[in-house]
This record gives sequence, structure tokens and C-alpha cells, in this order.
Amino acid sequence: MAREDVMSAAEDAADQFLRVTKLYLPHIARLCLISTFLEDGIRMWFQWSEQRDYIQATWSCGYFLASGFVLINLIGQISGCVLVLSRNLVQYACFGLFGIIALQTVAYSILWDLKFLMRNLALGGGLLLLLAESRSEGKSMFAGVPSMGESSPKQYMQLGGRVLLVLMFMTLLHFDSSFFSILQNMVGTALIVLVAVGLKTKLAALTLVLWLLAVNVYFNAFWTVPAYKPMHDFLKYDFFQTTSVIGGLLLVVALGPGGVSMDEKKKEW
Repeated sequence: MAREDVMSAAEDAADQFLRVTKLYLPHIARLCLISTFLEDGIRMWFQWSEQRDYIQATWSCGYFLASGFVLINLIGQISGCVLVLSRNLVQYACFGLFGIIALQTVAYSILWDLKFLMRNLALGGGLLLLLAESRSEGKSMFAGVPSMGESSPKQYMQLGGRVLLVLMFMTLLHFDSSFFSILQNMVGTALIVLVAVGLKTKLAALTLVLWLLAVNVYFNAFWTVPAYKPMHDFLKYDFFQTTSVIGGLLLVVALGPGGVSMDEKKKEW
């Protein structure tokens, strides 16, 4: 009974948080979600020569193709972020950012690095949630006729987005025998399963947001490393990628898990 009381109190606290922040939480979520694209687009401008030379050396594609790659990344990411934040042509912006993720996955050989691949997929999950948020529900041509319970594409986008988002946490699990690592893995795994299946989703997603915030500030504190050191750029990239996943989770908190979830099915039981 005590455990149920604690869980009920935690859910009440999450609901209260949502009521207080419901007007601006979606805006914060979108800003967090696109932060890695915004940072990377700005990086392409300030590190134009380095990025071009890397692509040219890696793929032997010549000066003009390498420059075109950097230009596509710069324009594609900055323009996509502007469209998302201004709420204009958001679906087209999402598709463009999906393309950037795919392009970078191949160009930087992320496809063969499981950790970075899972984080890119998690980033794609955040975009899928953003796409679901921007997609208006189709109006029934039979007004007033009850629905047959079929799930809309938007709801499947929310399901796919939730499942992909939790891949970020798979990269944070530590496989050693210390008590703290075992406890962290057990709690983390339970939370990501809850988000993936859509059970007590808002509470689980909000808990993961707090966990990721703490991990991000502690492990990816790029501001403590001098800008001329390679580790500065690595930590900065990791910091903003993690921030984008936090944005995706905040969208889950703000919008709920969608129709394809245990929370929604419980209402029918």
C-alpha cells in the first residue's frame, strides 16, 4: 500500500508540473529538440575548412563535393531549426532534418559505431514526435459517428518516437558489477520500458528528463574544457545531442503517449 501511495503522489506531482507548465513546455521541448541541429549548423560555419577537408580526405570526393556537403548541412540544419521554432512548414523541416541525420550517418561512418548510431536513432525519434505534434488529426467524413478504435498515423508516429528515444539510455548503461551500476541499470531499464510501452508515461518520461539532465551536465561539461582541445568539441556535440533527446521526452510529457500505449488502453478496460 505504501508503494502505491508513493507512486500516486509522484503521479500527482507530475500532473501538477504539467498543469503549471503546459503553456510553455511544448516550446521548451521544441527548442531543446532542435538544439543539436542548431549547434551543428553553426559549427559548419565556424569550422567550414576542417569539415570540408575531413570529408574530402575520407571520401576522396574532391573539393567541390566536400564543400557542397558542408553547405547542405549548414543551410539544411539552420533553415530547419528556423521553420520548427516559427511553426512554419514543420513537416517539411522534419523531413529535411531526417535527411541530414541520414547523410551524416553515412558521411561520418556512424553506421558502424553502435553507440553513435543508437543516439542518432534516438534523435530521429525526437523528430518523429515533433512530426506527430505538427500533424493535424484527419477529420472524419462521418461527423458524429463513433470511431472504430483504429489508430491514426499520428499515434504510430508517437509510438515509434517513444521507442527510438529510449535508445539513448541504452548507451548510458554500465556493464560492471558495482552495486551503484547494477541499481542504475535496473532503474533505468524499468523507466525506458515504461516509456516504450506507454505505461505511466508522463511520470517515467519526466524522471528520465531529470536523470538525463544530471548526466548531461556532469559528464558533458564542455565549458570546463579549453576550446582548442578536441575534447571540447566532442563533449559539446554529445551535450547538445543529449539535450535534443531531453526535448523529445519533454514532448512526451507535454503531449502524452498517444493512442498506441498502455495508458490509453487502460482507459478502455
